[in-house]
Amino acid sequence: MRDVLERVAAGECSPAAAEAELRGYATTDDGRFDAAREQRRGVPEAVLADEKPPDAVATLAAAAVETTGRALVTRADDATASAVRERIGAEHPDADVTVHDRSGFVVVHAADFDRPDVPATVAVVSGGTADAAVAEEATVIAREMGATVDLVEDVGVASIARILDARETLDGADALVVAAGREGALPTVVAGLVDAPVVGLPVSTGYGHGGEGEAALSGMLQSCTVLSVANVDAGFVAGAQAGLVARRVGAARTDDA
Repeated sequence: MRDVLERVAAGECSPAAAEAELRGYATTDDGRFDAAREQRRGVPEAVLADEKPPDAVATLAAAAVETTGRALVTRADDATASAVRERIGAEHPDADVTVHDRSGFVVVHAADFDRPDVPATVAVVSGGTADAAVAEEATVIAREMGATVDLVEDVGVASIARILDARETLDGADALVVAAGREGALPTVVAGLVDAPVVGLPVSTGYGHGGEGEAALSGMLQSCTVLSVANVDAGFVAGAQAGLVARRVGAARTDDA
């Protein structure tokens, strides 16, 4: 503790960074940021932008960069993404800000931040264009956790040849996230083809009876092939789950090397 206080007194460590080091979280006027989550859980903390004022999200993002060197913001609209970019630009002008337009996932890396590098691969598979935003959310978090991510898009079961054409990519993955709406059949099909863990990701597309992801969720839960299932539109959760598998696989490969 004394070392931390001395670094604060010398201007080498901000109060927010000191609090994060001592308590595991940083306190802001708009909430607390769990700076130790990645070390504790293996999944980095992300700021969900839904129903939060843009300025509040920007404050939490700045605290994330200050304490961990990285900020992850999910489901940001244009106003929130702009607020984050402006705040980070003012406080961390050398940081890199990337906005993924389809999903609203904002990623900020400080100039000296090194993303983890895990020797394992996650495949993110989507049934159609309507599933792209949720699939992108899974892709970004799995990549931020260090996995190599192979994206296989628009391979829905209405034309089964499309998924069969991607067999080489599917077979090379250590974990898979398969996003689908409508009746949610694609994860069941993929899980019957591969020998790696599959996370089914139901998407709130489709209409009529069982629309808004209900039929997709039910279908995946009733799958006769072995897979786990995330909540409807929970791209972050599905991608993080696959990322955790990738971390374990990567660690085993490193130990065996």
